[in-house]
Amino acid sequence: MAGRAAHLVGGLELKPGFACIKVFTVGDEHVAKHIGSGDVEVLSTPSMIAFMERVAMECIQPFLPESYTTVGTAVEVKHLNPASKGAEIEVVAKLVEVEGRRLKFEIEARWGSVVVGKGVHERYIVERSKFLEKVLELARKVEGHAALQSSI
Repeated sequence: MAGRAAHLVGGLELKPGFACIKVFTVGDEHVAKHIGSGDVEVLSTPSMIAFMERVAMECIQPFLPESYTTVGTAVEVKHLNPASKGAEIEVVAKLVEVEGRRLKFEIEARWGSVVVGKGVHERYIVERSKFLEKVLELARKVEGHAALQSSI
């Protein structure tokens, strides 16, 4: 079913080809030195990936019934160029494949005309309450995670 529309929850039909764009400003909290992934004040790879995931998530959420959400299941990204603190980073997430509840996005981050990073990201549509039940079930199986159970 890849590349074609897929019928999902509640009769929802998603088709590959649409994209969403969002601009982020690189703040102190996004730089490698702050995150701990490096010792310079440039956009960290974890922050760039978080920007990309956020755009994909926010892109699809309006199409889902209220009790559903998406969770990230895979990220394959190359961080190609640095971006300084204060940089305006434009992130594009384009839905390229729908297979049941699995969604695949091409993602790209740009600083002006410079490609900062690009790759693919997969998300899976889940019913929020069932997903959280699964988390609780897993937490019960793992010793020492009683605190996690009460926080969900």
